[in-house]
Amino acid sequence: MNLLTPMNGLIRTARTFARRFASETRGNVAMIFGLSLPVLILMTMGGVDINRASTVRVNLQDALDAAALTAARSSYTNNTDIQRVGMAALRANLKNYPQIILREGDTTFVLNSSDVVIANAKVDVKTIVASIFLPPYGKFMDDYIKVGAHSEVDRSSRNVEVALVLDVTGSMQGDRISALIQASKDLVDLVVQAQQTPYYSKVALVPYSNSVNPGSYLTTVRGGITGSVNVSNAVMNLTGNQRTITAATKARPVVITSNNHGFSNGDVVWITGVSGMTQLNNKAYVVTNRTTNGFELYTTGGSRVDGRNYSNHSGSSGRVQKCQNNDCSVTITANSHGLSNNQYVRLTDIGGMTALNDKTYLVGNVTSNTYTIDPEDSTQLNPYTSGGKSWCAQQGCTWFAYENMYEDLQTNLVSGCVTERTGTNRYTDVAPSGSSRVGRHYPQDGSCLSNQILPLTSNATLIKNRINQFVAEGGTAGQIGIGWGWYMLAPTFNSVWPTGAAGAYNTAETLKAAVIMTDGEFNTPYCSGVISRDAGANSGSNTYKINCAPDNGDPFAQSRALCDGMRARGIVVYTVGLGISATGQAAEVLRYCATTGSYFHMADNASDLAGAFAAIGRDITQLRISR
Repeated sequence: MNLLTPMNGLIRTARTFARRFASETRGNVAMIFGLSLPVLILMTMGGVDINRASTVRVNLQDALDAAALTAARSSYTNNTDIQRVGMAALRANLKNYPQIILREGDTTFVLNSSDVVIANAKVDVKTIVASIFLPPYGKFMDDYIKVGAHSEVDRSSRNVEVALVLDVTGSMQGDRISALIQASKDLVDLVVQAQQTPYYSKVALVPYSNSVNPGSYLTTVRGGITGSVNVSNAVMNLTGNQRTITAATKARPVVITSNNHGFSNGDVVWITGVSGMTQLNNKAYVVTNRTTNGFELYTTGGSRVDGRNYSNHSGSSGRVQKCQNNDCSVTITANSHGLSNNQYVRLTDIGGMTALNDKTYLVGNVTSNTYTIDPEDSTQLNPYTSGGKSWCAQQGCTWFAYENMYEDLQTNLVSGCVTERTGTNRYTDVAPSGSSRVGRHYPQDGSCLSNQILPLTSNATLIKNRINQFVAEGGTAGQIGIGWGWYMLAPTFNSVWPTGAAGAYNTAETLKAAVIMTDGEFNTPYCSGVISRDAGANSGSNTYKINCAPDNGDPFAQSRALCDGMRARGIVVYTVGLGISATGQAAEVLRYCATTGSYFHMADNASDLAGAFAAIGRDITQLRISR
């Protein structure tokens, strides 16, 4: 604590006060002032030492609680050993506070007949201001202020498991994410004890934004994703005989000469191999105003083909052929593709016919190894040469094609993150398998929240290293974070984690607590793994929102249901709102989720966050300390 700043302020105030009174010459004011000034100074400046002693009392209490826990966890039963262990721990804990002196003769650790370790400690706090000697009054206070603390720890204590559900959304950038990192690490220091026997203390991390990143546990909780199969061929679906093109005019529309072509008005034809006027090649056209030996070219959209700026036609290498059923579709060969008629497919890496790549098509004419697609009418397709990938584009596939809010087809790539669980077990802690797996995540750019979950661990260094890596990104899907906070504490999820298993639901043996923190409204619900049309304005572009209502409804209603489930399992829920409106929906749901009203904390700004987290850390520790 820096005492110089408040002292300098007090001194300046006193000097101003003194000059004013010293200049007063009426009556006995100056004499009265001279006699009372020392008392005023001592009373005013003594408050500095009193405030300092109050801070020391808090620090001493924390240090004594931890020492009493250490003594209680030891295997000793006689008071000599209990005293030795407790004193050693207390001395170590007080090394962080060199300004105080432990009164070892007044510090005791005793194991009573009820198997409770009772600890009492006193320290001396050196006064800085109040011990000044001012004649004729002497000292206002002694050189030291005595401060004491008391703690009781029942040896039949409990294990502690805490899930930190932390908002790392884009609005947390700057001072907020820095404050969250520091406050979270401080809470870990309070909760995770160095001594892990006979009772352990563990913390799990659930950073969340518009989704949650399960890291290496992704496939276990979400299930596998269907990938691609190889394309071995792609051909245009043409019918009849090829006809030779002998001439093409640079006009609007282009007029094709092809003797005895046999086409009718309205036929859709495919042109290839034209020399000179190569702009005509590998496209579909509509035959219009036909004659026996010629016809005009119109686009499939009904516009005249303008050849006035094309190159001059040359030679007779050009060919024209009718599209099958007036449909210039392409037959794709991809063995065991697994698609059905009217499903979507996405093609990539095709050689030659490259215009098909990175687009999504509706599938038709399906056989076990082939299907047809209809490229856009204006697509120019060179002949297929080699390679290619055929990707299904339905739910559960690497790609997902859907209708967006503007009723346009949109295709998103699956990410390594997850969304809400749907179905009958959406608000339970049932293990993730079959229809009870958590939701897939199809974001607009395939990206995933960079911060991964961390299952329960007592490795404080590992936990704090992960916290240090927090970055702010994405929208707010608090309901997903809350669900994962529960999963971390649920013994039903133990099959997911090779390490980090949670203890059984038994409040007598294990204290389970979830700390839920957010700085904003929950604005990101999902439908089929895509942000729903009902999402908030700050949850991304409407182009990438699916045109359906959320699978699980309102995010706040989801959050309440999940909190109900957690509390029914005996999980203690703490909540923290950072910079949110006291009357907003976020504050309302945080109040609802908190186990009691006192477990809900409001932090007006980033600097308040440390105090809220410290209070929660102390309360978690004290839940297994009887006073």
